[in-house]
Amino acid sequence: MEELIKAAWTDRELLKDKKYSDAVHAVIEELDKGRLRVAEKKATKWKVNEWVKQAILMYFGIQPMKKWDIDPFEFYDKMLLKKDYEAQGVRAVPHAVARYGSFLGKSVILMPSYVNIGAYVGEGTMVDTWATVGSCAQIGKGVHLSGGVGIGGVLEPLQASPVIIEDGCFLGSRCIVVEGVIVEKEAVLGANVVLTQSTRIIDVSHPVAIESKGRIPARSVVIPGTYTKKFPAGDYQVPCALIIGKRKASTDLKTSLNDALRDFKVSA
Repeated sequence: MEELIKAAWTDRELLKDKKYSDAVHAVIEELDKGRLRVAEKKATKWKVNEWVKQAILMYFGIQPMKKWDIDPFEFYDKMLLKKDYEAQGVRAVPHAVARYGSFLGKSVILMPSYVNIGAYVGEGTMVDTWATVGSCAQIGKGVHLSGGVGIGGVLEPLQASPVIIEDGCFLGSRCIVVEGVIVEKEAVLGANVVLTQSTRIIDVSHPVAIESKGRIPARSVVIPGTYTKKFPAGDYQVPCALIIGKRKASTDLKTSLNDALRDFKVSA
């Protein structure tokens, strides 16, 4: 499939040949069943499968527009939706929506939420009310995405990494994680933390602050913060993310966000 996809990406006229369009459909089916992923962890690093993203983009091109009438609603789109949740062991609460070509592991719970094509949601993860999982985002096992969490999607540029939330993470209400940021295993993000590739991540749990960008270390407990930045018009407070400590070894993996932050005398 990879060779066919790469050839069709170079010459879109090939998509008129059933062999190549079937390859695109086959990739989307493999994504839907979790047998293929946009990104996968090799040893300690995440690798992006660019050709899979190529297949998704070409799928948008070859899918016809279609009208759905579900009285009193009407929808007009080219992307199909996932079905047969019972057989997959997934709980989908009305009005949860997951597009065909996304994967949902066993025991995933979808409250009224949205999961886009190419996304991978691991076993036992909770996608809470009005949370969104963008295209190609990779969500691990046993993750809790609280109400209103926004996980960014990415299809282009092809080499761009998707947002990755590793196993056992807990993201508080209204957190935003975009631009390929990686949140490592069992990290806890307090409510309203915003992470982009340019967000300053400041570890204040040591005598001297340590700054980084683009990655939250495993088991970190993170809250929103600000720092002072000079502008021509004066000094202003700019958002950042503060690492205030690590989850204790004794902390149960399914602890609530409040419990995890209470250790550090911080409210959620």
